Amino acid sequence: MSQTLLSLLAFFPLILAAILLVGLNWPARRAMPVVFAVTALIGLFAWEMSFNRVLASTLQGLILTASILWIIFGAILLLNTLKHSGAIAAIRGGFSGISPDRRIQTIIVAWMFGCFIEGASGFGTPAAVAAPLLVALGFPAMAAVVLGMMIQSTPVSFGAVGTPIVVGVSGGLDRTGITEQLVAHGSSWDAFYHLVTSQVAITHAIAGVVMPLFMCMMLTRFFGKSRSWSEGLSIAPFALFAGVAFVVPYALAGVFLGPEFPSMIGALVGLAIVVPAAKRGFLVPKDQWDFDDPKNWPAQWLGSIEIKLDRVAGRAPMSITMAWVPYLILGALLVASRVFQPVKDFLTGNLVVGWSNILGEQGIGGSIQFLYLPGGIMVMTVLATVFLHGMNMRQLGAAVSESSRTLLGAGFVLIFTIPMVRILINSGVNAAELVSMPRAMAELVAASVGDVYPFFAPSVGALGAFIAGSNTVSNLMMSQFQFDTAQLLGVSSAVLVGVQAVGAAAGNMVAIHNVVAASATVGLLGREGQTLRMTVIPTIYYLVAAGLITVVTLHVLGVTDALVR
Repeated sequence: MSQTLLSLLAFFPLILAAILLVGLNWPARRAMPVVFAVTALIGLFAWEMSFNRVLASTLQGLILTASILWIIFGAILLLNTLKHSGAIAAIRGGFSGISPDRRIQTIIVAWMFGCFIEGASGFGTPAAVAAPLLVALGFPAMAAVVLGMMIQSTPVSFGAVGTPIVVGVSGGLDRTGITEQLVAHGSSWDAFYHLVTSQVAITHAIAGVVMPLFMCMMLTRFFGKSRSWSEGLSIAPFALFAGVAFVVPYALAGVFLGPEFPSMIGALVGLAIVVPAAKRGFLVPKDQWDFDDPKNWPAQWLGSIEIKLDRVAGRAPMSITMAWVPYLILGALLVASRVFQPVKDFLTGNLVVGWSNILGEQGIGGSIQFLYLPGGIMVMTVLATVFLHGMNMRQLGAAVSESSRTLLGAGFVLIFTIPMVRILINSGVNAAELVSMPRAMAELVAASVGDVYPFFAPSVGALGAFIAGSNTVSNLMMSQFQFDTAQLLGVSSAVLVGVQAVGAAAGNMVAIHNVVAASATVGLLGREGQTLRMTVIPTIYYLVAAGLITVVTLHVLGVTDALVR
């Protein structure tokens, strides 16, 4: 079988998923079992993977599924706990005090707060936290999921305290071999790594400055009474102001401090600037925008989770400060767990269940770190909330019961989706001595576009993230490929590796299991195709913008590194 045909065959599971989910509008619970079966057959018969390796990859996927379900459970439990304590009603009232305009609420809650959670935690947590909070504030469930997915763009490359760069890029490159080349050319790994990080920060800052405006336009176009782009565009001065308030400190942190803190610093500085500005009406348009009456909303917008905002019986209204304390605790715990080594060591060393070298397959393993995963951090936050908000066991029991029921649908979909992903990723070990399926896809893209490849380099990163649902995993899979392609083309390897990380962030907006996970938090399972049809729009924008920035960087500004021949 020719290499081109094999590469097309590698693409087939992704094409099939797109046809079933987006084209035929199948729910993921029907589509993903079919896609999993096709992927396994391609792995067994075209890639000549052993049955043992396919089974081990499936088991690895199930372990990862359990980790993701733990995160989803924590997010839903936190929301339900705050609902039963009365905090959600207070938070909604507080946002009405800043502005009743849903576009401004989108910028502050989804963009600014979501970017902070992404910077602190990553792993899909922003959508899991922000989407149910938006529903609680009165947004349609589908709008909340779409906005939650759009958060997973600009801040993602520096999410989880820089994990996609610190682990993904560094682990995805032949660091020893590259260092030797750099030293031979009078440079160093540190200089190369700094150039990669700076390229990521600057590219994201340029492409991401319009994301708050894009979110508002998506909101008004798809969820407004008039279905109008212009109603979103009318908030452009304030939205662009909010974009600048985030990306300037974000980019400066990326260039001067490194990859660990740009998203958190950008969000905190942005919140400190944007919230007071909104309260004072700075650049806020005179027209206020809201959804149509909920009784007129289409049924497909609505999830199965209902957030009633009535006062809790027998209790006085909660102060806005006390209502927000759990989210402050969540942010502090996430940062502490990722930044302070003793805390990290304790959380990663206790309550861990794992399996290495599953079924004897080298390199295939997984673990569930119950305390360290964001799900564990959110459960800790829930326990603190029960005490701080004076809740009783009956209220906590109701929150646990509601959250557990919501989890069941997501579990069924993810037990097929993530094992499918792991078969693709682990397909590089096979009797036919073929490269892995994701690598074969990337090589086909590069061979098809030739010298204009730098424009498509971000799309290769997005392809990796679409497959894996992770910027970090995409970088691990594709960084060395981007480096080698840059060497063949005679352009800066640091630039192409950097935009690999940018494209991988954009790909998170259409990653199937991210959509499933976000949908589960608001009870919207079964409508993943409709969500993907919308989130593909900002994804295309981001990849085109990043591609153009890459071309300008290489061929207009002439940015190079020590390895350009």
